Amino acid sequence: MAKVLFINPVIRESGKPAHVPYGLAQLAALAMREGHKVQVFDANAWRPSDKEIYAVLRADRWDVVATGGLVTTYGFIKKTVSIARKAAKNSLIVAGGGFITPIPHEVMGFLPEVDIGIVGEAYITLMEILKSVDAGEDDWSRVKGIIYRSPDGDLVLNRERELLEDVDSLPFPAWDIFPLDIYFQNSSLLLSEESMLAKRHIGVMASYGCPFRCKYCFHLGLSGELSTVESNGRRDVLITGRRKVRHHSPEYVVDLVRSAKKRFGIDFVSFYDENFVALCRNKDWFDEFSRRWLKSCRGIHWGATAHAAMVNENILRKLKGLGCSHLDYGLESFSDEVLLSAGKGSNSRINSRAVTMTMDAGIRPIPNQIIGFPDESFESIKADVLAWKKLGIRSNPFFATPYPGSEWYYSYKDLILKQYGGDLQLFLLSLGDAKDITCNISKNFNTVELLGLRELMVKGDLKRIEDYEETYLKTRGRTAR
Repeated sequence: MAKVLFINPVIRESGKPAHVPYGLAQLAALAMREGHKVQVFDANAWRPSDKEIYAVLRADRWDVVATGGLVTTYGFIKKTVSIARKAAKNSLIVAGGGFITPIPHEVMGFLPEVDIGIVGEAYITLMEILKSVDAGEDDWSRVKGIIYRSPDGDLVLNRERELLEDVDSLPFPAWDIFPLDIYFQNSSLLLSEESMLAKRHIGVMASYGCPFRCKYCFHLGLSGELSTVESNGRRDVLITGRRKVRHHSPEYVVDLVRSAKKRFGIDFVSFYDENFVALCRNKDWFDEFSRRWLKSCRGIHWGATAHAAMVNENILRKLKGLGCSHLDYGLESFSDEVLLSAGKGSNSRINSRAVTMTMDAGIRPIPNQIIGFPDESFESIKADVLAWKKLGIRSNPFFATPYPGSEWYYSYKDLILKQYGGDLQLFLLSLGDAKDITCNISKNFNTVELLGLRELMVKGDLKRIEDYEETYLKTRGRTAR
């Protein structure tokens, strides 16, 4: 059977490793279930030097070196596959995940060391690749969901892979082959009192995908939105408006958490779903989940993601009763114009109501916001600050970022390239968690203005914002409305 080395890339050099990579742990478990020989090199946990990465790659004769992640890991992956090509010359290098899925031709062009890129969901695709390796086959034309190099060096993108329908068929993640001691040392999360006190925190997934179509959200091919089209003799990825949310059964989710508690003594759970509360709107699912959770996982606190338009008092009260300590909201803005243009499916009234109801239920709302929307204005910025004051919340907005795979990326690609001298790879290397500006897509503000305005927003300094608005308008021969 194939000997596989999975490499978990460093996510943020400045951040402590706090989250065991869920998808990679699932893939490792799948490969082991198929009988393959699996090792994990968790660079995000261990933060190795280049020399140490080289040594690990030279430590065995790996049939496959597999890595991948979100686009924010692109820089580390680029370095790692370069080292891998030198240290493990005969290994098949496979890379997948969000960093390559929406722009496979571009990334494969930037990374000539990668033999096969997995486009979209990898559960079935990676197992087919490993099966071919076992059989000594290298005809990749029949494997859906990949981009590969033909014998003459051309890039070939195959048709998209269908999603795995029965997600309950997935084995539990192979958490035990990751350095949990390191992750548990960083279990405390500054999100709620319960999450701050966590000693052994772990993340799980109950659902895959999100029903909403926010223009800033990047897509990983997990919601049935991924397609491929041929144009001028070349097949390429097309992100469609289709949305298909799959979910585990309540039994699977509760058994997963109960197993983690029994094996690792976990005391806090993060639901990594894109929109966990949307799943809770499925009454049959939620009732069964609640019954099983109270029977088997009572006492374990947890946090999850939510959309303001999906919560109500009844659901929030029940979530609190199940141990929910915080809900992570992507509120983004308190401007109706901005929310409408972003395709958020919410408005300022709904956002405010969700925050108030969540606090009333005894759950801490985490209000994520964005500054620098294409239609950002002084009015929208002041609306945010006024809402924060009224609701008694604080936020440090992220900067609007056109991640590859988002609708913004395709709408503003020319603007992105203009700001990076036409070099897309420089843009990819600069992408982080949007706390920094990597590309300004605002129609009304330059980058310096956005940086300053965010500083004033965080301080709640409406007077200086209005003072600057006056200056801003005077220089343009206009007056404030």
